[in-house]
Amino acid sequence: MSNSNFSVADQIDVAIIGGGQSALAVAYFLRRAGIGYVVFDNQPAPGGAWQHAWDSLHLFSPAQWSSLPGWLMPATSEPYPSRGHVIRYLAEYETRYEIPVQRPVQVTSVSHRGNGLLLSTDHGEWLAKAVVSATGTWGASYIPDYPGRRDFDGEQVHSAHYRNPDAFRGKRVLVVGGGNSGAQILAELSQVCHVTWVTLEEPTFLPDDVDGRVLFERATERWKAHSAGHKDPAPAGGLGDIVMVPPVRAARERGVLKSVRPFAHFVDDGVVWEDGTRSQVDAVIWCTGFRPAFAHLRDLNVVNATGRVDVVEGRSVVEPRLWLVGYGEWCGFASATLIGVMRSARSSVAQINEYLSSLAEQTA
Repeated sequence: MSNSNFSVADQIDVAIIGGGQSALAVAYFLRRAGIGYVVFDNQPAPGGAWQHAWDSLHLFSPAQWSSLPGWLMPATSEPYPSRGHVIRYLAEYETRYEIPVQRPVQVTSVSHRGNGLLLSTDHGEWLAKAVVSATGTWGASYIPDYPGRRDFDGEQVHSAHYRNPDAFRGKRVLVVGGGNSGAQILAELSQVCHVTWVTLEEPTFLPDDVDGRVLFERATERWKAHSAGHKDPAPAGGLGDIVMVPPVRAARERGVLKSVRPFAHFVDDGVVWEDGTRSQVDAVIWCTGFRPAFAHLRDLNVVNATGRVDVVEGRSVVEPRLWLVGYGEWCGFASATLIGVMRSARSSVAQINEYLSSLAEQTA
């Protein structure tokens, strides 16, 4: 839905900040519970952070294992859905469940206001009884303060802003970071340029027959065992290890799926390695992860020294009218994945429903 003219401090039951997969999962359960809500998305179109992923990105789980609550992702002809397929699914999900999204609306701050939380946006103010922050991490990409990085004259791009290898054709490129993004970007860059993969330690490659579906099953078994106080039942291999999707397997077959340990520091035209040798470099692609995008929460004073928010089952300890969904394991098991966010979303909405019911009883 497109944005409209807002009155000052419109009152709503629940505000969801963010328009990606986590926000939609929360919206689904709020809708099912009959709770009024509005989603505020700062993007111009549906799809959340998937709109900004590199062009060739594919999931590493089949469609049926990459679905939000209520509606399975449509099957694809490929083993794993493409970035474009995911974006279409999220857009159709919004339409299917008539999710009231206001976009593009930038929530600049959330602050205390009487018996609610005030959302200040670039389109007016909204007063909510409860707020769900689901902004994810894409908007807070992390690049380490590497020695000499600011002296380097070449191009530096975080994986959040990398789109395709065309701009790097024929160049000397470093890919820094040992996760799935590093492996997949290395795989396609290696076909058009001289690329070196830099990782802190030797990457962990999963067996060829292990994909995201298997990883999620393992993680679920671990979660169940941990909840019951039992020993970890799953074999090695976690959600952060490298999945051997077809492009990564092809890179292995070409003999380029190899990494080296970190260099010592940057110089103006490249890097110096620990043994003192020097390499000329044209560009660096940082696949070094993200931090939670929490700028909008600064006025609530809920962000701790580690850059996270202290939560119990996704609910802020400091501000109990605030819930967080989709930022990673610390605020919900597998909550940063398409299929894993369902549990966190359902739990948060159950708590919100209980909270709103208690408010109604107090005013009755």
